[in-house]
Amino acid sequence: MTIGAFCVIENENKEFLLCHRRDRDLWNLPGGRVEEGESPWATAIREVKEEVLLDVTIDKLIGCYYKKEANDLVFMFLAKANENQKPQLSDEADIINFYNIDTLPNNTAPKQLERLKLYYTQNKD
Repeated sequence: MTIGAFCVIENENKEFLLCHRRDRDLWNLPGGRVEEGESPWATAIREVKEEVLLDVTIDKLIGCYYKKEANDLVFMFLAKANENQKPQLSDEADIINFYNIDTLPNNTAPKQLERLKLYYTQNKD
C-alpha cells in the first residue's frame, strides 16, 4: 500500500491553490507520497515546501480516502501558508495558480477534483 498526503490551501477569496506538474500535463493539490518513517502531516508540510516553496501550518485533517484500484491511502489536510509568503515555481511545478470551484482546470487530477468539490460543498459558508 502507498500512502499520500495533500494540502488544500485557500486564499482570502476562498480559491484553491493548484500546481501544474512539470512531468505531465496535470494539475493537482500540493502533496505527495509519505516516506518511510514520516507522518502524513509531515509529508504534507514537506511536499508543499518542495512543490510551491511555501511554509504551511496544518489546521486539520479534512479527508481520508482509499483508492482500491491503486491500493493507495490518501490524506487531505486543510493548511494555511505562513504570513507574507507567496507560492513560487519549483522543480516540480511549472505553473501555480488559485482557482475557485467553478474554474478548476479540466486536467485537474480526477480524484482531487472530486474531493475538492466535496470539501467545497461541505464548507461553502
